[in-house]
Amino acid sequence: MGFIDFTLWDLLDIVSVALIMYYVYKLTRGTQAPNIITGILVIYLLWILVQALNMEMLSAILGQIIGVGVIALIIVFQPEIRRFLQVIGNRSRQRQHSFIGKLFDMGGEDKELDVSFLAPIVKACTDMSHSKTGALIVIQRETDLANTIESGVTVDAVISSALLKNIFFKNSPLHDGAVVIKESRIAAAKCVLPSTQSEVPVSFGMRHRAALGISELTDAIIVVVSEETGAISVAHNGNINCGITPSSLQEEIMALMITPGR
Repeated sequence: MGFIDFTLWDLLDIVSVALIMYYVYKLTRGTQAPNIITGILVIYLLWILVQALNMEMLSAILGQIIGVGVIALIIVFQPEIRRFLQVIGNRSRQRQHSFIGKLFDMGGEDKELDVSFLAPIVKACTDMSHSKTGALIVIQRETDLANTIESGVTVDAVISSALLKNIFFKNSPLHDGAVVIKESRIAAAKCVLPSTQSEVPVSFGMRHRAALGISELTDAIIVVVSEETGAISVAHNGNINCGITPSSLQEEIMALMITPGR
């Protein structure tokens, strides 16, 4: 038996498959998907084994199962596949905006960024933090949040701290869900956000999970006020910064707004 030929392309092939499997695992971690994938791999390896042993009947049965399994995978993993593609699209869009922004801003002056709408948000979050009123505010950036806005109740109002506090008041019919800020206005309230599928600390409530979920799929900036502790957190790009002081909240949001792809 001669030596097995191993070229650079074989190495790239192995590394590529390993990276794909790693990112699939990272994306589906915390769900039942890894268990399902393990079962599929066991069936596939068994199929290869029975083929090598020339067990024709069992090989044909397993071959049919694997053939139908492709369609079954699409059905079973439809939410994960959709989420995976959204994450890839979001990352690509962020890199594109970052590159184009740097290309056209070379040697140019810094552009003025309108952040006047942040003041009432910070004021409302500060007051709600002191009173331990839960809140979830999503600030739209480049990614269109039309589907998220349509899931809630249309408001289309000028941003004010009083209005935000009234929306999140525990007896308000709009306090459940998220408020979406679009083009410096309150677009909608009581919006439904996707919950993250990643592993998070046990202390995280539904608001923190929802904030992480929408931040993984879009470039939005999400502000969370904990109902249990009054702590303020900011989520962006799949990460969440907890324990932000009211005095530094505006600076935290502004830093995320002016830094492309952060």
